[in-house]
Amino acid sequence: MAGVAVAVVAVSTSAILVRWSGAPSVVTAFYRVVLTTVAIAPFAIRDRRGFRAVSRRDLGVAVVSGVALAVHFASFFESLAWTTVAASVTLVTTQPVFVGVGAAVLLDERLSEGVAAGILVAMTGAAVMSVGPTVVGAAAAGGDVGAAVSAAFAGTAARLYGNALALAGAALGAVYTLAGRSLRQRLSVFVYAFIVYAACAAALGAMAVGTGASLSGYARREWVLFAAMALGPGVVGHTVINWALRYVRSTVVSVSLLGEPVASTVLALALLDEVPSVVTVLGAAVVLCGIAITTRARPA
Repeated sequence: MAGVAVAVVAVSTSAILVRWSGAPSVVTAFYRVVLTTVAIAPFAIRDRRGFRAVSRRDLGVAVVSGVALAVHFASFFESLAWTTVAASVTLVTTQPVFVGVGAAVLLDERLSEGVAAGILVAMTGAAVMSVGPTVVGAAAAGGDVGAAVSAAFAGTAARLYGNALALAGAALGAVYTLAGRSLRQRLSVFVYAFIVYAACAAALGAMAVGTGASLSGYARREWVLFAAMALGPGVVGHTVINWALRYVRSTVVSVSLLGEPVASTVLALALLDEVPSVVTVLGAAVVLCGIAITTRARPA
């Protein structure tokens, strides 16, 4: 459990590092994954037997998983430019909810009453985080509620867009999890991570080129941030979590990861002077309760 705790703290620094970076979000994500891949490459290359065990089907699933992870990173990183760290990170952690729905639709796994209740609670919290400030602002304004809502919505359009990107990141993160669920049963952690990260880096590179983002010419400060994202959230965070799944029950790991939005919000308050609104805090609490219910509920 000590390893999981360290991994959660490491992953929680991601949103702060992205905020500090002045590079386009897709470039930030690209170099984070590229440098993470380079960091684990020596360990993966040593496992020649592990690579020989990779079938064509497993390779195809790993590539799909990597592309999904790329879109997850791109959406999550971009959301941080439009909404608060607290809202973005909390909405991204609704991933277990999407995993539950995806497992029911794609894997024909029935949702238990507990899982369904957790999904409902989490989605309610997400709605509160997205439109709660608008509703509260309209109610506080009094008078013409319709005009107040329109004015408030105009002022929060960017935040709503950022929240939508964060939710999209959660959904794509679920695709990544569902696609890779069976792979970890057959592949070693470094072989699995290397293939997925390489596919992810290729997809992010294509996105960067397609959007016209420059991959060079960044100041030394940006390269330090890229390296920090790779070593912290990448190697110490996600790779350690993938390793832990073999030794710690997945439910325990999932519940432990709920500490990410809490830690990220605290870091944002301390390092970015970003104070979350009361509505954001309440919505985040509801989302976390929903995820906790979902991950702890017994399967049908």
